[in-house]
Amino acid sequence: MSGFEADNHGVSISVAVDNKTLADFEVLKKPKRNKFAFACAILASLASILLGYDIGVMSGAILYIKDDLKISDVQVEILVGILNLYCLIGAYVAGRTSDWIGRRYTIVVAASIFFVGALLMGFATNYTFLMVGRFVTGIGVGFALLIAPVYTAEVSPASARGFLNSFPELRADLGWRVMLGAGAILSVFLAVGVLAMPESPRWLIMQGRLGEAKTVLDKTSDTKEEARGRLSDIKAAAGIPEDCTDDIVQVQKQTHGEGVWRELILHPTPAVRHVLICAIGIHFFQQAIGLESVVLYSPRIFEKAGITSSDHKLLATMAVGFSKTTFILVATFLLDKIGRRPLLLISSGGMVVILATLGLSLTVIGHSDKKQTWAVGLCITMVLSSVAVFSIGMGPITWVYSTEIFPLRLRAQGASLGVAVNRVMSGVISMSFISLYKAITIGGAFFLYAGVALVAFFFFFTFLPETRGKTLEEMEGLFGKLVGWREEAKKMKRKRNEASGDGIGNDQIQLGKI
Repeated sequence: MSGFEADNHGVSISVAVDNKTLADFEVLKKPKRNKFAFACAILASLASILLGYDIGVMSGAILYIKDDLKISDVQVEILVGILNLYCLIGAYVAGRTSDWIGRRYTIVVAASIFFVGALLMGFATNYTFLMVGRFVTGIGVGFALLIAPVYTAEVSPASARGFLNSFPELRADLGWRVMLGAGAILSVFLAVGVLAMPESPRWLIMQGRLGEAKTVLDKTSDTKEEARGRLSDIKAAAGIPEDCTDDIVQVQKQTHGEGVWRELILHPTPAVRHVLICAIGIHFFQQAIGLESVVLYSPRIFEKAGITSSDHKLLATMAVGFSKTTFILVATFLLDKIGRRPLLLISSGGMVVILATLGLSLTVIGHSDKKQTWAVGLCITMVLSSVAVFSIGMGPITWVYSTEIFPLRLRAQGASLGVAVNRVMSGVISMSFISLYKAITIGGAFFLYAGVALVAFFFFFTFLPETRGKTLEEMEGLFGKLVGWREEAKKMKRKRNEASGDGIGNDQIQLGKI
């Protein structure tokens, strides 16, 4: 069959066809979302929800803990924020543990530690006892924060990785001992449920267990072709020959992670350096903009806005949790349709405006002798809006993005660095907010956070490439030039178009000018 040209109402259409039939041009149907991978991601996300549960509950429980245990503002700051520093220990240990016993059983360890910590907090009779419970809980949460996004990213197909990996950002909100102790129930459910989950296919291949990895990939991929492609990519990353089809192979192992930290920190390639800067930067700014202060200290913010009743403050705090949960659910459906980068820029840009407006309204309230109803309404609106805008971008995307960009060989240790930065900044923000607003006023504190959010926007715009739809093993080719990554992204897009028949070639359909 030869090419032909047609002119229809001024539209010139030229079609070049080389021995093709209509069947060759059949539009491929979009594969359905993999239900097995979805179920695994839901179970794994419970590990990260352990932190969300603690934060959501603590923001309400602290109202009653302070009165019951008669503690000072400084003790409140320490109680609320110290868990983030304890997380560092758990995250550090979890990185090695997940490479040693696997991702799945590391989740069981996380749930077990959190179970003990939740019981200790629930039965606490004084401040010291409560702090011991916070220490144990922090270790468990550190384990969970590292392993949940790593496991979900490794088990999810590229088409739904953003959707599935954003579930850990969901947070529960309920009321002191029962509220804190009830977290033990969640951890038991997680520990039991994880037994039905498969191990990460990437970890299995790193252990030389190709047969098991192939079975898991077949179950968690959208199509058989994608499963074969993912298997080929991971084998290449692990140094296993493409033509190797044995179920069990010998893989060179590094017993204590030697070489990994050297490649990650001391002698990184340009690509690894770029990945590291992006991962650490996104974790730093997620916490540095001060959203943790809004969630944890929302009762104090509402009090400054003129809401004095404990019941009304608790209801307003629950509204914050509801807003956060609702918009994270919205984000889960947008991540793989719109992409990480647009949502991240919208979220960070929106936070600049919202935090500045919140600072303005609180400043007006603080300097007025009479109650300014419009300023109170604006303040409450901005608190709810800040949580909503954060939750459609910077909240879930931080965990999705920072996990998926690391190469397989560096993923566990790289993710642990990101978690460490995240928890340190979270601890600094949550343990300093009361002291900060007493020093520069509460309005001044949010003006400061708005400035940090502005810096975050320019950081994301300059350094972070889009990763939507790319396999985990393709990421390394996308990074390497801090400010020149856009050209590489364009090349990658052209290659994909040509491979799928959308590029210039004999099978192209060209539309002329109208």
